[in-house]
Amino acid sequence: MKFLADMGISPKTVHFLRNLGHEAVHLYEEGLERLEDPAILAKAREENRILLTHDLDFSELIAASGAHLPSVIVFRLRNMRPENVNRYLLNIIEQHREALIKGAIVSVTEGRIRVRTLPLRGG
Repeated sequence: MKFLADMGISPKTVHFLRNLGHEAVHLYEEGLERLEDPAILAKAREENRILLTHDLDFSELIAASGAHLPSVIVFRLRNMRPENVNRYLLNIIEQHREALIKGAIVSVTEGRIRVRTLPLRGG
């Protein structure tokens, strides 16, 4: 799987994904730390990457677009330490791989993972 990490996601999570055999990049690595949200979504879509973020704006943007891709994983955890994010991420990849491939927004909070298939209906 291919991933794009937004600025709120630790580069350690990108390394974690690479160690699992996934293709992962961080906006910072590419010098795109100031890229606007719509352009980040477009980049993820064009490169067929799953966007990792903690920014709720991406859910709203993709809902408004009516698009099927990219998939977005939104982390809303109180503890955003990489090891905690990585634990949830591993679970999501294992349990929801098919949804991520087809297009989904995955919202992650403590103890709860919510998967919504794209395109979203009714925002």
